[in-house]
Amino acid sequence: MDFDVIVIGAGPGGYPAAIKAAKLGAKTAIIEREWLGGTCLNCGCIPTKTLIAGAEAYQNILHADALGIKVEEPKVDYPAMKKRKDGVVNTLKGGINSLLNAHGVKIFTGTGSFKNDHTINITSVEGKIESITGKNIIIATGSTSTFPSFIPESKLIVESRAFLDIENLPDSLLVLGGGYIGCELACMAAGLGTKVTVVELLDDVLMLLDKDIRQVVKKYMKDSLGVEFLTGDAMKDIKVSDKKVTAIAGDKKLEADMLLVSVGRSPVTDGLNAQAAGVLVNEQGFIEVDELSRTNINHIYCIGDVSGRLQLAHAATSQAIYAVEHILQNEEKIEEVVIPGVIFTTPEVGLVGMTEQEAKEANISYNVGKHYFRGLGKALASNETLGFVKILAEKESDRLIGAQCAGPHATDLISEMVLAIREEITAEELGNTVHGHPTFAEIWMEAAHALHKSCIHAPPSK
Repeated sequence: MDFDVIVIGAGPGGYPAAIKAAKLGAKTAIIEREWLGGTCLNCGCIPTKTLIAGAEAYQNILHADALGIKVEEPKVDYPAMKKRKDGVVNTLKGGINSLLNAHGVKIFTGTGSFKNDHTINITSVEGKIESITGKNIIIATGSTSTFPSFIPESKLIVESRAFLDIENLPDSLLVLGGGYIGCELACMAAGLGTKVTVVELLDDVLMLLDKDIRQVVKKYMKDSLGVEFLTGDAMKDIKVSDKKVTAIAGDKKLEADMLLVSVGRSPVTDGLNAQAAGVLVNEQGFIEVDELSRTNINHIYCIGDVSGRLQLAHAATSQAIYAVEHILQNEEKIEEVVIPGVIFTTPEVGLVGMTEQEAKEANISYNVGKHYFRGLGKALASNETLGFVKILAEKESDRLIGAQCAGPHATDLISEMVLAIREEITAEELGNTVHGHPTFAEIWMEAAHALHKSCIHAPPSK
């Protein structure tokens, strides 16, 4: 069977690539060995956020008296939450299947493996092999949780995928790794009553954020959710009994009902047989690409996590669209550089552009504007006053170069700053943009005013 475009992998990079190619008139096939939607939909972005929504709802009920609402003691029904999570995933997965079929994309179930640079062997679960050929091929096989060899195998030691599938939360949980996945799941579990301890080798958690931003998250997790943080030491001497996991971090002995390992992700290239197509794979297992997402073989492209670039679902989708447009329309759009990061801790975090540390390392002179949610009418009315936003503007030009937000609805609010930075808006222009009142979004206007020391709803700067 011959195709114009073959996509290997149906995650947030793969399935948009297939649909885009079909929309442009290409005869398109997509190969997926496990599930439509990939890690993001099935055991990543969507299920974690569904469970986090449940944890946040529970916390809101616990503190409803602050809004004048009396509630008898609520109880967590985790199996029901898990059932809802599975329902959300299945609904979205069914939607992807319908979209692919509606656009005439041929779906193959099995493991895609290169026979040569134009031919893909598809091996089913039963071992049956089918071959298809394509003028152009897009690799979108994604990544998987890294599981270090020094950690013993046990049903009490899990990575994020297995953790999201457990029937009941443990009473106590160790989390190895203080990145965004580890901290998100720590917030979820702690928010539902689990005693959580996060162990991170680095000096702090969420190190991709500026210190003042990450401290907002860390303080809330510690003071309000009871999360304990152990940073600057490796977890050692991990042992498992029938019901407990024990370990040592620094001089502290640890014990919990379960250990969640969240120390990064590794590219998925097993079974791909990339060498048969002449595609180069680096020492870390990633497939290297140029600015147009092409591998060293001109008609073979690679997008998403497996390419070693930003491990974000929305980045993979963006790369997918650009790659297909180059294949079928010869449009040379390079990878979008203004890509937001969104972290679903409590409170949420959004970031885009440069951090202060990055600006300093680049020797860029900048001004900072901050505004706190406690100074916002809508935040006070909603009883969501934790955190603040921060913008960075180049001192000479006043052009916005970075923004971070820790607080309510941060993952939505950051989108305004993505557009502002992408379009090279100045802090003055942002401040002159009329925002609706009372809204959470007007906090960016206030931060821009603060940068120029003209903020009305803040005390005068010293």
